[in-house]
Amino acid sequence: MSSSATERPGFAWVVPALLFFALFGLGPVAIVGYLSFTSWSGIGAPEWVGAANWSALSGDAQVRGGLALTLGLTVLCWATQTPLALAFGVWAAGPQKSRAVVSAVFFLPLLLSTAAIALVWQALFEPHFGVPAQLDDWFGLAPSNLLGDPTLALYAIVFVLLWQFLPFHMLLYQAAARQVPRSLYEAAELDGASGLQRFLRITVPQLRHTVIASSVLILVGSMTYFETVLLLTAGGPGNATRILPLHMYEQGFVSFEMGYASAIAVLLVVLGTGLSLLVVRVTGYSRMSSQREGL
Repeated sequence: MSSSATERPGFAWVVPALLFFALFGLGPVAIVGYLSFTSWSGIGAPEWVGAANWSALSGDAQVRGGLALTLGLTVLCWATQTPLALAFGVWAAGPQKSRAVVSAVFFLPLLLSTAAIALVWQALFEPHFGVPAQLDDWFGLAPSNLLGDPTLALYAIVFVLLWQFLPFHMLLYQAAARQVPRSLYEAAELDGASGLQRFLRITVPQLRHTVIASSVLILVGSMTYFETVLLLTAGGPGNATRILPLHMYEQGFVSFEMGYASAIAVLLVVLGTGLSLLVVRVTGYSRMSSQREGL
């Protein structure tokens, strides 16, 4: 390698990545921000309407209800995916002989599209021919229309999202757990620590960075789950699962109110960014340093 190449400033090496991010990340956000101040059906030139979309947004009951459902879905997804992914990830990083086969089977949802997963679970939840009907045949339980019940529909969606995304977060924890020095476990074992104590006192603290990173991904991802809800319930029954991303989709691609849909999209971007920054600030993630000095 020539000396001129090695003497290039460090910033020059990240310029391609910055340009890519500006073009495909910041660029679309800026365009959506502009469209939120316009009236546009998707055809022709957008018409500037100022803050009319934002005024309508503040008075839209569907937005308030969708925002509450979105936050509820986010909390439920985090509360279900995080502990299970942590437990399964640590197990998959262990020396068990069966873990390779079980992990390979467990990762199958990562190979399927969101549409395929939603359609499969829609068939499984079908009250007359799906799993509820089989439970009625086997155990005499009355079949339940999970997706048609206003109380249970959201929890059914949370279960599907858990099944779909748990393997991804499990993979993160598995990779992180393999980086924990074995000497820490050996020292704790010599001190008489039980398996549960080693997990709580060594594994969990050492995976703190991964827990926070995974949590941010779950929080941000929860703002984009509209296709699963669209295919499973279409926001029903009634408005029981009409989350904000689905409302944005319907306003833009069903009602052709692209300007109003853009305002909802900007709201979701602000909400997702705010939640991510809150996690970073509360957990001190930005101030974290290596926990392995001296090992």
